[in-house]
Amino acid sequence: MDANQIDVVLKVVALLEKLNIPYVIGGSFASSIHGLPRATHDADLIALIKPEQAVAFAAELQEEFYADEQTIKHAVRTKRHFNVIHLDSIFKVDIFVAKPSRFETTQIERRQLKILSKDLQQKAYIASAEDTILAKLDWYRRGNQVSDQQWEDIKGVIKVQIKHLDMQYLKHWAQELNVSDLLERALAECG
Repeated sequence: MDANQIDVVLKVVALLEKLNIPYVIGGSFASSIHGLPRATHDADLIALIKPEQAVAFAAELQEEFYADEQTIKHAVRTKRHFNVIHLDSIFKVDIFVAKPSRFETTQIERRQLKILSKDLQQKAYIASAEDTILAKLDWYRRGNQVSDQQWEDIKGVIKVQIKHLDMQYLKHWAQELNVSDLLERALAECG
C-alpha cells in the first residue's frame, strides 16, 4: 500500500471517528494487511452512518475531497454505497453504508485495531482475516468468479494466516453466504 493512500484513508477514518460512526476497512487494504500486500486504486469501508450524520460527514470532507452531499444523503437513506475522492491524489474511498445484515454487523463487531503505517503509528479498524476472506469470496462469487486478483487476495490471506484462522467461523459464514464451495477450493489450493 502506498503511504499517500494510507494517509487518505486515515483522514476519512479520523472523520468517521470524530463523528462517532462505527466503521471497518475491508477489501484490498484488509487483504494486504492480513495477506500479501498489493497496490490498489481505492479503499473499501463499511460504515454505520446514520442519515443525521451524512451532512456533517460531507461538509467536513469538502476542503480535501470531492464529496457530494446529495449523493451521500441518498446512499445513507437507501443503504447503498458512495465514494469520496481525495482532490490532490485522486485516490477514491468507497464507503458502503451498513445494511441490517448479520454479516456486515458481525464484521464491525469483530473488527481489529491495526497499525496502518509503521512510520506514523496510526491505527484504524480493519476487518478480521476471516471476514476479509469471506467478503472477498462473496465479491468473487457476485463477480461471476472471474477476478484473478480477488482470488489471489483470498489465497494470500489464507496462506499467511492459516495457523490463526477460526475455521469453524469461516465454514459457518461460508455456508451462510453460499460460498462454501469456494472456501473449500481456496483452502485446497493453499494446501
